Amino acid sequence: MTVCTNNAQHPLIIDSGAHFSIVAKNYLNKHFPNLERKLLPTKEKKFKRESGKMTSIGKIIKEIIIPHRKGNIRLNPEFIVLDDAHIQ
Repeated sequence: MTVCTNNAQHPLIIDSGAHFSIVAKNYLNKHFPNLERKLLPTKEKKFKRESGKMTSIGKIIKEIIIPHRKGNIRLNPEFIVLDDAHIQ
């Protein structure tokens, strides 16, 4: 899915069944280079996955717009930023 933010389009996978949304630090730096300075603290520090553990460096709240022909949908999801996630 493509979402809009800051007048630009970005690819994003939305998992409506997930407990929380994640974004990799390298993806954040590539598409939103100034946001890493605005990270908020998070209680969750370690996350498990099939191939090992991932480490959280903080969280961000970022408005996204999902384009829709009957009217755009605006959301303000909270994303956990992972230091070692290998998400392109």
